[in-house]
Amino acid sequence: MSTTETRPAKTSRPPLGVRLNYYSAQNVPLLLSIGILVAMIFIYLILFALRQHRLPGSFELSTTLNNSMSVGLAALGQSMVVLTGGIDLSVGGIIDVTNSVAARMMQNNPGSMLEVTLVVLLIGAGAGFINGIFVTYGRLQPIIVTLATLAIWQGVALLVLPQPGGSIPDIYSNLLSGNISALANLPSSLVIFILLILLWQVLRRTRFLVTLFAIGNDERAARANGAPVQLAKVGAYTVGGLFSGAAGLYLAAVATSGDATTGTQFTLTSIAAVVLGGMSLFGGRGSAVGSLIGACILTLLLNVLFFAGVNPQLQEFFQGLFLILAVIISTLIRRLLQRAR
Repeated sequence: MSTTETRPAKTSRPPLGVRLNYYSAQNVPLLLSIGILVAMIFIYLILFALRQHRLPGSFELSTTLNNSMSVGLAALGQSMVVLTGGIDLSVGGIIDVTNSVAARMMQNNPGSMLEVTLVVLLIGAGAGFINGIFVTYGRLQPIIVTLATLAIWQGVALLVLPQPGGSIPDIYSNLLSGNISALANLPSSLVIFILLILLWQVLRRTRFLVTLFAIGNDERAARANGAPVQLAKVGAYTVGGLFSGAAGLYLAAVATSGDATTGTQFTLTSIAAVVLGGMSLFGGRGSAVGSLIGACILTLLLNVLFFAGVNPQLQEFFQGLFLILAVIISTLIRRLLQRAR
């Protein structure tokens, strides 16, 4: 008597074209931000070559990445909060105070460098934690809480460093904003960018990030499904503050000194980078990689305006105009793609 074995049918993997179409459909905002970045690089190269009669070299690459890094770190912090549907206006104040503390306290020895680095990051995380407690357990509007703490931290920063000054040891500055000889003289900022992207790829698969996405999409549904909504929201603000503190520290390392008012611009710049990166301000959608790309776009925009000979007093006007146009064009393209599907 013969018996026939019934084997389960093998599920065939979708063709590469189908998978690419699915990926592109799910990541339209990120792909659009990459397209804007490529266009900005192309325009920058043309204008630079016309003005300098050569292409940008390693110095220009390092300078551009260094200028992008502080904005990128601030944008990463902002991204964590925006994922929950909130917003953090205290980013500039946290950068002010951490920048001032780093420049005022850091001494030229390894122990001091490590100690001050930890203190600065803890200050940033602590400031974010306070925001999270008031927003989550006090049930206050994020814009009100963070606007108030912005003013508080700006005042504290002026107490720490009333006048621009202080110093950051050269060895510390070179470590964060110089070149790494062991890696073919690559800029340190480029390596940090790559590490941040890898960190995001790891974090986005954790329960913490999954919960943040769920909160941003539908907080009530996330709570009904047993997600630790309150802890996750406090964590989002805490991690956001940590990244803002890192931005203040990096800014001090690049400038080799401190300034208690230098962080003011980063509040709106971090939000602009998040928007350019394709993250939804309503929460639940987007990628921190896009926010990093948005930071690079904003830095390149300043370079483009400079080499185009635009009056410095009009640069903020053109920055705002560019942001509006970029958002409108991205929205139109996204809707056209959705209709095509």
